[in-house]
Amino acid sequence: MNLPEGFSFDYPWMLLLLLLVPLLSVLKGKAGGTAGVTFSNTTLLAAIARHRRSRAGAFLVALTYFALALFIIALARPQFGRMVTRIQATGVDIMLAIDVSRSMLAEDFSIANQRANRIEAVKLVTEKFIRERPNDRIGIVAFAGQPYLVSPLTLDHEWLIRNLERLRIGLVEDGTAIGSAIASAANRLKDKEAKTKLIVLLTDGDNNAGMVQPLTSAEASKALGIRIYTIGAGTEGEAPFPLVSQFGRTVYRNVLVRFDEKTLEEIAALTDGRYFRATDTSSLEKIFAEIDTLEKSKVEVEKTAQYRDLFHWFLIPGVLCLLIHILLSQTVWRRLP
Repeated sequence: MNLPEGFSFDYPWMLLLLLLVPLLSVLKGKAGGTAGVTFSNTTLLAAIARHRRSRAGAFLVALTYFALALFIIALARPQFGRMVTRIQATGVDIMLAIDVSRSMLAEDFSIANQRANRIEAVKLVTEKFIRERPNDRIGIVAFAGQPYLVSPLTLDHEWLIRNLERLRIGLVEDGTAIGSAIASAANRLKDKEAKTKLIVLLTDGDNNAGMVQPLTSAEASKALGIRIYTIGAGTEGEAPFPLVSQFGRTVYRNVLVRFDEKTLEEIAALTDGRYFRATDTSSLEKIFAEIDTLEKSKVEVEKTAQYRDLFHWFLIPGVLCLLIHILLSQTVWRRLP
């Protein structure tokens, strides 16, 4: 039998004593009751016997055993309540800086064996990364010719993922402002008290826009205690790029994509981070999995018991049963001395 949710016993082993109740009943039945009158021959008294008196005696005995059972349940200390668990993450704050320049439309990645562009693959893998770090505050900065905030640091990862899904190419002027993106992400982390602060920068090009140089932003980030992981996404050299023909149809042309791998390596090295190269969806997933392993959160779990004792619910009825037994046995069902 399943107990109601929240109901439990503090000393459940005491319930084993309930096995003694039927055992006492059997032993009592074999021994028989104590004689009220001693007589040499009971034949003359047979006519005086009343079935009602027999049932009364059985009721009083049952009342005693029932009271005993209630006392045993009370000793097991029944309780009602719950265990409250508080989870406190001792903190990794992560800002994701994602390139949304036009070159991210190049279709050199795949999703479910179907050709996909870089931004769709990045969004898919980033969502998985976010879901696997439920105790971290994560935010997103997107950038092309200039950065813009997609989401501040938050623990509401469902809301964060909804904002990630809305990322589109062309929301800001085209270009690749890597230095400005790092500065924007670092600005969101600088006043936080987390023990570990990270920027994960993902781009497929070189810095050609913005007012801040990438290495200058990296030096400032290091001074703030921020580590930067850089990811270079896409194949080297030419990549298939969708174009709209004069007839309105989508055609593909291989386009040369410039890529500054050296700067990304220097950014990572300067901030004690690491540089990764992702040439397809599989390698991108492995990179995010490795970052997830390198920067594990420390989680503190606090459990607090909130229970209310219910033993009196059984103790009081048990006492009442004994009082009724005494009252009946000394009045209407009084036995001969």
